[in-house]
Amino acid sequence: MNSVLRVCAVVAAVVSLSACSVRNPVKENSPDPQVAAARYVHDGPTRLTLYTMRSNRTGQGAHTSLLINASERVAFDPAGSFRKEGAIVAKNDVVYGMTPWMTDQYTRFHARETYHVVVQSLDVSLQVAEMAMRKAQSLGPVMESQCAQSTSQVLRSLPGFEDAPSTLFPLKLEEYFAAKGATYDRLFEYDDDDKSKVLAAFTPEYEATN
Repeated sequence: MNSVLRVCAVVAAVVSLSACSVRNPVKENSPDPQVAAARYVHDGPTRLTLYTMRSNRTGQGAHTSLLINASERVAFDPAGSFRKEGAIVAKNDVVYGMTPWMTDQYTRFHARETYHVVVQSLDVSLQVAEMAMRKAQSLGPVMESQCAQSTSQVLRSLPGFEDAPSTLFPLKLEEYFAAKGATYDRLFEYDDDDKSKVLAAFTPEYEATN
């Protein structure tokens, strides 16, 4: 009986982490000049925003990422799939140019008929936000199914977040942010589950707004 339970636990873990199991080849990294040109400074408060993608069927966490508003606003999308050469500027697992339009596109990209997105925000000092961004940039490409673990690694390196759980499970970080007093919002959308169609149709902001 115990062996059956262990197998079930392993299967559940694999399923819950499946959405962050896409490994984008490093060769798809945007060139450094594009990364520099994409720099976007957001005038809102310096902030960490945790994204948790949850199954609409089971409620289990499937992917974790972190929007960081520091000296520029970037998204740490570990082992994520929000990538398109020529339209989305990313190096390793950091996505640059997170304007309001791009942030909206990023959030909606993850919400579909099978998943919704939990969005939790905590205001932090500029120093802490900057440390988070530098840590995310230093990690390089994250291994498959390590989205929560690598996000936890970023958080645990920050003053005031040393007690963040070291975990493979996105819901553990969601619970941690809730206990820290983070704001809470959810996005539900019911687009087709095939995200490749979304990326195929994705256009840069300057094209979308002209």
